[in-house]
Amino acid sequence: MEEWININRAKEEVELMSPLTWAYIGDCVYELYVRTKLINETNLKPHKLHIESIKYVKAKAQAEFLNNIYESLTEEEKNIVRRARNTQNHHLPKNSNVQEYMYSTAFEALIGYLYLTKNSKRLNEIFEILFI
Repeated sequence: MEEWININRAKEEVELMSPLTWAYIGDCVYELYVRTKLINETNLKPHKLHIESIKYVKAKAQAEFLNNIYESLTEEEKNIVRRARNTQNHHLPKNSNVQEYMYSTAFEALIGYLYLTKNSKRLNEIFEILFI
């Protein structure tokens, strides 16, 4: 990703953040990636872009993506996922079950963690795996 947003956090500081904070930013980073990919690869109008993006950003899809890439994650990444999945979240999902929501939160946390630690190489590798 371009360095248009200045992230001034040391890895040690990021590791002390709540996994829900990682998921908060990861949700945004992932959605921006999906929207950008759709704009670059399609000629859809905004409403159709929204409909298409939902297929990728809904909790069920994110949980499936995490399941698909889990074996290719490093041990550190698996620990990030485990921490996020097990974090107490008082939000009740509307359009998914609790398990899907926990795994989608873990997926978003992984994306957010990689973003906050400026590991754009690994972030891009994961995105490429997901969208082959």
